[in-house]
Amino acid sequence: MVETDSLPTKRVIDSSITALCLHEHIKTILNWAVARQSRIVCVANVHMVMEAYWHPDFKQILNRADLATPDGAPLVWIMRLLGSHQQERVAGLDILAGVCELAQATNVSLFFVGSQPEILSRMRTRLEKEYPNLKIAAMEPLPFPQLTIEEDTALTKKINDSGAGLVLVSLGCPKQEKWMALHRGKINAVMIGLGGAFPVYAGLQRRAPRFIQNIGLEWLYRLLQEPRRLWKRYLVTIPPFIFLAIKQLLSSQIFSTPFHIRERYLGWKVE
Repeated sequence: MVETDSLPTKRVIDSSITALCLHEHIKTILNWAVARQSRIVCVANVHMVMEAYWHPDFKQILNRADLATPDGAPLVWIMRLLGSHQQERVAGLDILAGVCELAQATNVSLFFVGSQPEILSRMRTRLEKEYPNLKIAAMEPLPFPQLTIEEDTALTKKINDSGAGLVLVSLGCPKQEKWMALHRGKINAVMIGLGGAFPVYAGLQRRAPRFIQNIGLEWLYRLLQEPRRLWKRYLVTIPPFIFLAIKQLLSSQIFSTPFHIRERYLGWKVE
């Protein structure tokens, strides 16, 4: 079993992001899941990093997570420039596929929390087709208002009684991360905040083509699909993130490195 303290990390702005490849992330998660350890996995993107920068209480949650995966090309580029030269993206949809594949081989069951009944139903249909040996303990949509203490206690008991080693949570950032933090030590499973991965996997939204992901424009692809919901978020988070990232890189003296090295680590050509 890999201990949290031994996992390599890189600080992006004010957030500690786990510097492992996708395979190592998945393997670590399943090791914990087999042992039914109460762990938290945050899937960090620009929005989450900025939420942590602006809100100290949320920064504490993110930095205390057992894993904080680098979702989004900007985080990956910064980590490469800061020394994690082979860092790859570890996105929510890839985590979902990876844990399902390995869970069915290790007899670990999954409990899905959050989202909506229609989305969960579509997910179940696809999961049963793609992972026929996967054990789905339950799928529990949550109402938008906060659960009462009695309802939350009942849900916690249901999850623990199910024997699930993985709890996949879709409540949106930062609500899902706060929910996981509140249930650390109460739920005997690895909790993973997957946010928008549920509707994409259910087929209600489309994932950006790989080349768009690689050049860091998946946010624009998502914006075109959900302009009313996302325009303000991106307007508020992206410009300050760029400013803070450049400030961090300048202070790390990254621009003193040769162009060919930067080109190799970023994964795209520097003119």
